[in-house]
Amino acid sequence: MQDDARAYILPESPGPTRFDDAEAAVNRLEELYGRATAHLSHYFNRTLTEGRPKARVRAFYPEIRLTVSTFSRADTRLSFGHVSGPGTYATTVTRPDLFRQYLIQQIGLLMAHHNVPVEIGPSTTPIPVHFAVAGNPGVSVPQEGVLDFSLRDVFDVPDLATTNDDIVNGTMTAYADGAMPLAPFTAQRVDYSLARLAHYTATDPSHFQNHVLFTNYQFYVDEFEGFARAALADPASGYTAFVATGNQIISTSDGVLQPVAKLPQMPTYHLKRADGQGITLVNIGVGPSNAKTATDHIAVLRPHAWMMVGHCAGLRNSQQLGDFVLAHAYLREDHVLDDDLPVWVPIPALAEIQIALEDAVEEITQLEGFELKRIMRTGTVATIDNRNWELRDQSGPVLRLSQSRAIALDMESATIAANGFRFRVPYGTLLCVSDKPLHGELKLPGMASDFYKTQVARHLQIGIRAMELLRKMPLERIHSRKLRSFDETAFL
Repeated sequence: MQDDARAYILPESPGPTRFDDAEAAVNRLEELYGRATAHLSHYFNRTLTEGRPKARVRAFYPEIRLTVSTFSRADTRLSFGHVSGPGTYATTVTRPDLFRQYLIQQIGLLMAHHNVPVEIGPSTTPIPVHFAVAGNPGVSVPQEGVLDFSLRDVFDVPDLATTNDDIVNGTMTAYADGAMPLAPFTAQRVDYSLARLAHYTATDPSHFQNHVLFTNYQFYVDEFEGFARAALADPASGYTAFVATGNQIISTSDGVLQPVAKLPQMPTYHLKRADGQGITLVNIGVGPSNAKTATDHIAVLRPHAWMMVGHCAGLRNSQQLGDFVLAHAYLREDHVLDDDLPVWVPIPALAEIQIALEDAVEEITQLEGFELKRIMRTGTVATIDNRNWELRDQSGPVLRLSQSRAIALDMESATIAANGFRFRVPYGTLLCVSDKPLHGELKLPGMASDFYKTQVARHLQIGIRAMELLRKMPLERIHSRKLRSFDETAFL
């Protein structure tokens, strides 16, 4: 390790090593990542107390490499876990402790399908110091100008030029060295989203569960906490803890949660299971921008499914306040994803999600078949970016809505579904009619009926039950080829 002005101060690190055991491979990833972040944290703290070191300090993300030399057909019954042909495939990795079970599963499938080892070693991608110290609550990175030198003169900092969605958008098919992407996100992209999640939700990314519900109404948060406390009182439920804003954790039904002085932009709550198969609820508020922001970042956690359970405007005179809408198509006028996913790309309904939602509605409401039509309609949901669309000339919007056969309108559902399609995360939508602006029933105080209030209380229960039904399905059924393009990454 040299210490002059022309050299980098690097950590001691073992070179690339081949592994034919997935767990051993992930152990090495954890070792390499731990060495790298410890090195950066050490020199960062030393720099703050002793001043600028004599050389730049650097450490690299670990990476996984796989080389396949034959066109011999792998078992492709799964939509993931295999590569499409000969070549070298690679991905950088961050927080292997957080993604441990995911990595073991994905690496294990590759080894089983191709009968080749994986190579684990340092990559050529530097770890930004901000991400290296992010997990240490006692360390904060000073703003530019606080120190008498620039941090970027000593450490690597986040580089937005290389932190992007080129892989999932299909615009990047190979790295500079010729290797093809093995995973949908690079380590820097993942680190960026982990930091954003902690900021927007005020809970640590480690608490997120594999089944995510989105809502746009605070009432659902209160209902979720009530459900969680009841679940914690029942040892047979399988739920082990409830996490609220500020990483407050309770494990019993009478656990105390302290009021939060200031809620984050997207308050998030987690009903946890030991295997990570619990349920997370995110109150994204109103608007497609929030919906995109939340899903952009949660996607890096590779959840098994996400759903929107919020309020909408009913567009048919036959609907009542409190009726449910099960989306089977989306009219996209939200515009926030137009550059990433053109509006001509269809967003299909996913049979597994649709069935789980309909079964959950039947179970909670005790209605089925033709009787279910009394309270639920299936059809197109329109999503727009103008909350006060009613105040504009109605001829254009209403004509488009009618031509699309839309039965409901909101500001989030199509964004969440479209980003699920883009990120290969199974998605669904069940909305509750809260107003009927085309028929004189505006969202005003005093408009809600007893029926509406009862339905709203049931709505979250239906979303939770649908997720519990999905949890029982084999992973390969949920993650089907409907979400996979021509040349996909092997990792889910």
